[in-house]
Amino acid sequence: MARIVFLGSDRWSVPSLEALAESSHEVALVATRPPKPAGRGSKLTATTVVQSAKTLGLPLVEPSTVKSGDGFEALRKARPDVLVVVAYGEILPAAVLELPRLAPVNLHFSLLPELRGAAPVQRALLDGMTATGVTTIRMDEGLDTGPILLQAEEAIDPEDDAGSLGDRLAALGARLLADTVHRLDAGDLEPTPQDDLRATFAPKLTAEDRWLDWSRPAEELWRRVRALGPDPAASTRFRGDVLKVFRSAVHEGAGETGSVLAAGPEGLLIAAGEDALGLLEVGPAGRKRMSAPEFVRGYHPELGERLGSGGSGG
Repeated sequence: MARIVFLGSDRWSVPSLEALAESSHEVALVATRPPKPAGRGSKLTATTVVQSAKTLGLPLVEPSTVKSGDGFEALRKARPDVLVVVAYGEILPAAVLELPRLAPVNLHFSLLPELRGAAPVQRALLDGMTATGVTTIRMDEGLDTGPILLQAEEAIDPEDDAGSLGDRLAALGARLLADTVHRLDAGDLEPTPQDDLRATFAPKLTAEDRWLDWSRPAEELWRRVRALGPDPAASTRFRGDVLKVFRSAVHEGAGETGSVLAAGPEGLLIAAGEDALGLLEVGPAGRKRMSAPEFVRGYHPELGERLGSGGSGG
C-alpha cells in the first residue's frame, strides 16, 4: 500500500482524488490552492477539491505555496511514497519533487509530448484534433517533460466543448492514475522518455483569445466556440454589448464579415471570412444563456446588422 500526497485545485482534479481514495492505497494528505475571490460579490471561494476532501474525510491543507514554509513542511511530514499532481496550479521545484519515495506523478490531459502546457483540452479543440487523451508522467522540473508512465486515448466528438471533453478526460485520467500508482507500488512500471522532437504546446488562453474574429473562416470560429465553452465562452459584440456564444454550427453563406445573414425562428446566421456561423446558444450581457431563436425574438437583430469582431467592437 502506497502513501499518497495529492495536489489538485480544479474540478477536473476531483475524479482522480476520489479514485485514489477508493483504491487500496492511503491518501495521507490533500493540498489545494487557498480560497480566492469569485462570483459577482468576489466572495472568497474554496477550490472544488476542498469539499471533495472533506466529504471523503481526508487530511487537507490550503497553503499559499508548497515550495517552502508551512506548505512544504506539511508535504514533508506526510512522508509520501507517491506525490500525485492533477491541475494544482503551481510549478514545483526539485525540493518538492524529491519528497516521495517512489515518484512524483502528474496527470496531464493530452497524449504527451503533444500539447504540453496549461490548456491542452482547449487547444485540442482549437487545433481541430479528432482525438486526444491522458498521460501520467514521472515529473521533472520541466513543463510536462517528464518520462511517460501510462497513456490512454479518447476520441473528440464534434459536439464536444472544453467542458464535456475535459469531464471525460478527468474520468479517464482518474482510472489511469489509480492504475499508475498501483503499478508503481508493485514495481512493474518502467518510464519511457518523451520524444522532444514531437512536442507541441498548449499555452493558457488569454482574454483576447475569447473574441471571435469574423474575418476568419466559420470552421475556425466554430472550433473557438467549442474550445471556450462553457466557461468563459467565446464572445462577440452586439450593439456595443458583449454577446457570449456557447454553441454554434458551420453553414454555407456569404456576406460582409460579421453581418447578419438570417434571423428568424431557425436562429441567427452570421457571415464569416469563409462560409457562415450559425449561433445556436448565446448569452447577452447580464442575461441567462438562451437559444438563438429566443435571442432573435427578444432582440430583433436586423439583416445586414454587424456583430463586433473584438474586445472594442468594430
